[in-house]
Amino acid sequence: MTGTLHGGIRKHSLSIQGHRTSISLEEEFWTALKSIADRRAISLAALVAEIDRERSRVNLSSALRVFVLRDLQRAIDRQPAVSAQA
Repeated sequence: MTGTLHGGIRKHSLSIQGHRTSISLEEEFWTALKSIADRRAISLAALVAEIDRERSRVNLSSALRVFVLRDLQRAIDRQPAVSAQA
């Protein structure tokens, strides 16, 4: 995800546990969710359903953004430390 940030929110429709729903989310987060689902070899709907089950009182769009951020943070934490020496 390099280049210009668009930041525009778009509605995305999918079924979660048999119920149709719309999620308002920036395209960058939607793309990241698709990548995470692909990496886990599950459908996007299954990933969203998992996040939906685990969220507390926060709205689903916010829970999805936090999930993507935490996934990125875990990936960064797994990277070897880079020396500050030049």
